[in-house]
Amino acid sequence: MNTSNQTYKELAVPYFKEVFDRIDLVMVQFKIPYYLIGATALALQLLNKGIKPSRGTRDIDFAIMISSIKDFENIVKELEKQGFNKVQAPWTLYHSDFNVVIDLLPFGEVDQKFTSNFNERVADLHLLGFKEVLEHPDEIAIDENLVKVPTLPGMIILKLVAWSDRPEDRGNDLYDILRIIENYFHYNYNEIVEEHYDTFPEDGFDQLKISSRVLGRKAGQYMMNSKELTDRIRHTLDKNTLNPQSSIIAKNWAQDKGWELDYAHSLVEELKLGFFEIKWVKTRRI
Repeated sequence: MNTSNQTYKELAVPYFKEVFDRIDLVMVQFKIPYYLIGATALALQLLNKGIKPSRGTRDIDFAIMISSIKDFENIVKELEKQGFNKVQAPWTLYHSDFNVVIDLLPFGEVDQKFTSNFNERVADLHLLGFKEVLEHPDEIAIDENLVKVPTLPGMIILKLVAWSDRPEDRGNDLYDILRIIENYFHYNYNEIVEEHYDTFPEDGFDQLKISSRVLGRKAGQYMMNSKELTDRIRHTLDKNTLNPQSSIIAKNWAQDKGWELDYAHSLVEELKLGFFEIKWVKTRRI
């Protein structure tokens, strides 16, 4: 558990405290485990390391561990008493007082082949990787609360899966993955030196390449017991490491940072290399 205390003001998400307090009240009432995910979770993880949020959001995402759609419907009814209203997809709620949208994503026993079915109302919601990643969350203090969030390597998994589902709509996921890579080396230096010293080349030292490979190693541990998750990540990274010209991820990163395409592609290659260093993964803990 991380106990360094941040404030809601520093997180710079409008009305986060008001929304979080209402979510917490209802989930405690139902004794339902819940987790902050998405852009706000990443902002909190980085803020905890002293990095100010780079982009604001009025969309706050939570994942809740439930066993049935009926449980989900009961939670929504209770949240409606707190001023939330359902809009669009049935897992999306809006609070007009705060002008905030939340996505409440159910996972756990409710999953059917990593998909939650909301009957005829909407297309299925894909939840591959949630169970594995959220089994080992971080806890971060913010004011008087403890918030459960995915680890940074876990976020790599969730964002790769989300992006691969809808690459045309999920460009921010690639931005967030790159932001994790850019900051990981500095704030995990001791661990990298002690446990991943073999990633340091004899020449051509590059922090981003080292971070990419180490993040891949640590994220790869979440895939050990899930063939479906392994297949999805492998397929996504295989497509994006065939060559620089066909790599959507590399093109996105190169454009965002003004890099040569070959260099951005090399970071994707290092991430993939780390993911599938199975001999290393099996000897470590998340």
